[in-house]
Amino acid sequence: MITFSIALLILVLGYFFYGSFVERVFAPDYAKKTPAMVHPDGVDYLPLPSWRIFMIQFLNIAGLGPIFGAIMGAKFGTASYLWIVLGTIFAGAVHDFLAGMISLSNVGESLPQIIGRYLGKKTQKVFGVFAIVLMILVGAVFVSGPAEILASMTAWNPFLWIAIIFAYYVLATLLPIDKIIGRVYPLFAIALIFMALGLLVMLFVKQPDLPEMWNGFGTKYETNPIFPMMFISIACGAISGFHATQSPLMARCMKNVRIGRPVFYGAMVTEGIVALIWAAVATYFFAENGVADESGRVFSGAAVAKSICHDWLGSFGYVLAMLGIVFAPITSGDTALRSARLMVADAMGMEQRSIPRRLMVSIPLFILTIGILAYSIIDKNGFAIIWRYFAWCNQTLSVFTLWAITVYLFSAKKLYYVTLLPALFMTAVCTTYMCVAPECLGSVFPSLLSYSYVISIAAAVISLLCFCAWARKQK
Repeated sequence: MITFSIALLILVLGYFFYGSFVERVFAPDYAKKTPAMVHPDGVDYLPLPSWRIFMIQFLNIAGLGPIFGAIMGAKFGTASYLWIVLGTIFAGAVHDFLAGMISLSNVGESLPQIIGRYLGKKTQKVFGVFAIVLMILVGAVFVSGPAEILASMTAWNPFLWIAIIFAYYVLATLLPIDKIIGRVYPLFAIALIFMALGLLVMLFVKQPDLPEMWNGFGTKYETNPIFPMMFISIACGAISGFHATQSPLMARCMKNVRIGRPVFYGAMVTEGIVALIWAAVATYFFAENGVADESGRVFSGAAVAKSICHDWLGSFGYVLAMLGIVFAPITSGDTALRSARLMVADAMGMEQRSIPRRLMVSIPLFILTIGILAYSIIDKNGFAIIWRYFAWCNQTLSVFTLWAITVYLFSAKKLYYVTLLPALFMTAVCTTYMCVAPECLGSVFPSLLSYSYVISIAAAVISLLCFCAWARKQK
């Protein structure tokens, strides 16, 4: 428990100290009016109370990542604690905060527009397609998981729950943000926070024999290399490109620039705390039960979460906790499709005040999402394949975003090292994963496995040299 307690304390202190430092680096103009106050449209640009914005941002970025990702990443032992803490403070929260603040400073621009502004129009076009595909993948993968959990808690068929959840997605994508999202998200967030706090209390009450950092990083349960697999498995709990697509949604709803750090940096730190709690709980579970049951079936993230919540939180706590686990991905899936609608609309210069215009953009997105969802259901390995592509796309998105923010900070004569170093690290992570993962180049060129680290270092060095050359040209 010593390593876990220290990690938890560092996360909290990171918000106050490093979060304040990054805010000073960005130096917001607190007197500037926000997009919601200058261009209210009653649909997407709509002022909301600060506490609601925090709750919405927290649920937008949470998804399954800080729970299932942390559970799977816990197989790497205490190394997962380090990545969650350091990744959250120095990469993920910085990434989310600066993406949101840049959007806030540019009339609530969507992420592809921000990328185009700082990395060029050609990059914007490629990235725009990439980001929209990722949003559709999120909308698809975050349907079936909650549907299966709800089916296990009720007598209803999973396909009925899939239909209900997707119908909710349609409404949340089309209706003004205050009609559904602004009203139900705070309730969902309370369930998720209650679950995390309940488990945190039980950790200190039970005082389980958790592994300590000085006893080594690896465990007998994970044979994959820590680099890059742990950094892909634990995404939303440390850094996630998906988050940068959600920050502009809240940038369009803020009344005041001053709440930027609590909303963007604070929501990511809160998610990091949730991920750290689940990583600790999962290390205890795997130490007690191994990674498979008596039949040899490997425990899934859902199985671990259900078992722990049932044993530790009692009947009422179990139901509330499971609802929190269900709501987290649903509330990421709906805003993912909403983000996709806004990205397409921004790229086409199409206003979104009228319902016909919203439908014109949304219907093709719904059709594509249903197609991917159907594939994940029909093919027995469909969900696993889609999830792996989502995981890689997600972290690659963070690379694009970090480089764009680095260019912005350099151009604005601000301390760009706060994002340059995470950008180089994540470039190496994603390059290595491309070399070794079967869904990328690993199955086509098996020999890349032997040279993956060399290739990743080369990719990071080349990226740095290109940035230095560009920076020298700007001077």
